[in-house]
Formats: sequence, C-alpha cells, structure tokens
Amino acid sequence: MNILILSCGTRNKIVQYFKKAFIGTGIIIATDANKFSPAIYDADKYYIVPQITAPGYIDFILDICKKEKIKGILSLIDPELSLLAKNEKKFNAIGTTVIGSSYELCEISLNKYQMYEWLCSHSYNCAFSWTDKEKFYKAVNEGFITYPVFIKPVTGSASINVSKIYDKDTIELLFKHRNELIIQEFLNGQEIGADVYIDMISGEVVSIFTKKKIKMRAGETDKAVSFKDPKLFSFLEQFVLEAGYRGQIDIDIFDIEGQYYISEVNPRFGGGYPHAYEAGCDHMKLILNNLKGIANQKKIGNYKEDIYMMKYNEIKILQEEGVCLN
Repeated sequence: MNILILSCGTRNKIVQYFKKAFIGTGIIIATDANKFSPAIYDADKYYIVPQITAPGYIDFILDICKKEKIKGILSLIDPELSLLAKNEKKFNAIGTTVIGSSYELCEISLNKYQMYEWLCSHSYNCAFSWTDKEKFYKAVNEGFITYPVFIKPVTGSASINVSKIYDKDTIELLFKHRNELIIQEFLNGQEIGADVYIDMISGEVVSIFTKKKIKMRAGETDKAVSFKDPKLFSFLEQFVLEAGYRGQIDIDIFDIEGQYYISEVNPRFGGGYPHAYEAGCDHMKLILNNLKGIANQKKIGNYKEDIYMMKYNEIKILQEEGVCLN
C-alpha cells in the first residue's frame, strides 16, 4: 500500500513520519519540480516532475500512480489541492484515493475573500475584509475600522507579500502595483494553530491538536506550546463539520477576549504539524487506517499539554549525481 506525496519541498518531517507509519505496509514516494527540494530524499523513492501549471501535469502524476501502485495521494502546497480534487475521479478510476477535501472547499480556502464571505454567512467570528479599497476608506471614515490593517494577496499563501499598513497612502501604493489584494482587520489577540483530522470514511472529526503560537517566521509557526480547551475543541468540530472538510487540515485562530476568531484554513498538513505529531497526534496512522478501509475512533485532544516546539535549521548533503549522503 504505497502513498505519493506531492510538492514536498522542505517538509522532511512529514515524509519521515509517513515512512515510519507505513513500515511493513508500503513505501513512500515523493515528488517535486526542483531536484534541490530536500524532503524528496527522505522518501523511499522520488520523482522530479514538471511545474503544476505545465500542460499534461496531471497525466504525469497519474502515470506515476499507475506505475507505483499508489493507494493514496496528497499534496503539501495550496495551489495543488484544488488540482487534485478537480481530478479526483481520474485517480479513483485507477485505485488511488485523493486524501483531501472537495474542490469547492479547496477553492474557498485558497481565496481569502471567499472564505471571509463563507464565515460571515455562517455566523463565525473573523477579521472584517475588503477587496474594494474605496469601501474600506468609507468604513474608516464612518469609524467602523481603524488602522493598522493587513494587506495581502487574495489567493496568496505562506504570508508572501503580506504587509501591516498604517495609512491610506501606503494602501494606494500597494493597489497601484498589485492586483487582487485584500484588506483585513488587524486581529489583536493570542494566535492559535490547530491540526485537525477528519476521517475520510466516517466524516467525523477524530483528532484535534491545538497550540498557542509564540513566534512566527515566514508565515509558519516557529515557536509554540500545546494546550487544551474543550470550548475550542467544540468550536473547531462544529466549524469543520459544517464546512464539510475531509482529511488533514490546518486552521489559524485568534483568541480575542475569550472569543474565537477563524483566520485561515489550509486543507493540508501545515508547517507546524510536527508539533502535533511529537506531542502524540499521529495523523499518518489515521490516513493509513482510512486507506485500509478502517474508520478511525474519535480521540480529540489525545496529546500532552505544555509541550514546546522550537524550530531550527538542518541540512541535507547530496553527491553530484543526487545520491543522499545523510
């Protein structure tokens, strides 16, 4: 029972955890468009593939699935999630399960304004948002919103081109040089990350791990500490079930004076997932069970509190021909 992990990049730990879970069951195969992506060399086997926007990319991936008898497939980057979901029937036809949410949910999650509209329509607390700067200026003049605010690409990820803005002139400058920007209310509170697994068979939320973020770096959690709050668990379970997500998702939340605000949802493994794993939430085994046709038991909050995560750099050394030395 082999699994294919697409666009691995630097997510070495994710690949390593899958290898550990699949020992004696199958092998882990990784892909990336760049041969200098270190995570592919932690897999049992890897492929260098075209960019996801290249013509015939999905056919290339389907061929790998056929050749390697892939049972399950997932991606570690946002733009590819919708692509997999859109072609789910093609993968199902060759016996490969796409581990992830529906095309509609992947699209909504990638588009910050669509997510904002969904959250508002379902009465969830979230940051007020505008894609029309004139409507934002009107809200400022009416005293509805104040500076500072955040400006970011509507469909961006990894906090790329995200700016904290304090005045109208800077907003004008940014909108002049970039298209499809969103202006969002600055949420001033404790930032929280949640790693959630929704069973692919039962559709139930079976695992939730939450952490308080201490420091961020390049859009990912750099330092954090695990904690538990039954109120937060119930809140997240309600949201996830109402939205209809499946598989692994990563949720950013703010705690503002005891009220939870949803910031972003990524229907994939987040960069901070190793914290959840090391604290006791092995979602790779949950995926393996689902691929075997086994529904997982519900074990929400089954991890240790007050476990700190602190990221640091490692290196991967290769010979010129691409043979891994460590």
